[in-house]
Amino acid sequence: MLLFDEVDFVQTQNLPLGDLWRFMPIGYLLTVLIEIPILLVGLSKKLTLKQRLLCGVWLTACTYPIVVLVLPAIFLGAERWVYLAVAETFAPAAECLLFWMAFRAKGILDAADWVRCFVAVIVANLASFGLGELIHISGLLGF
Repeated sequence: MLLFDEVDFVQTQNLPLGDLWRFMPIGYLLTVLIEIPILLVGLSKKLTLKQRLLCGVWLTACTYPIVVLVLPAIFLGAERWVYLAVAETFAPAAECLLFWMAFRAKGILDAADWVRCFVAVIVANLASFGLGELIHISGLLGF
């Protein structure tokens, strides 16, 4: 990492808990603003607009506190890549599971719809992760 040898990256998972609580509403709002447009387009059109919007708010609401508050406590002092690997695997996997649990009994989605929806959830998470990393590296939020 020659370009970044002199850069002291603050490790989000090593911030004091109070800072993480202050960051949470800002991060949640940014995450939802990034993920909702992707889910609106990516989720099956068999879901209503209201259902797709709700997924953008609800899925993140379920996983974001774990990613921002719980996992940093578990990985306190660990290298950032370890925390990110776990957090960014957990979030889309848990959101796909929650999505499946919410819509499996409704009988409106076929196999292709399920694949499309799971891909949309994963892409939305990757997009919010990527933009979050850019914000983190830029120091825009002071962390």
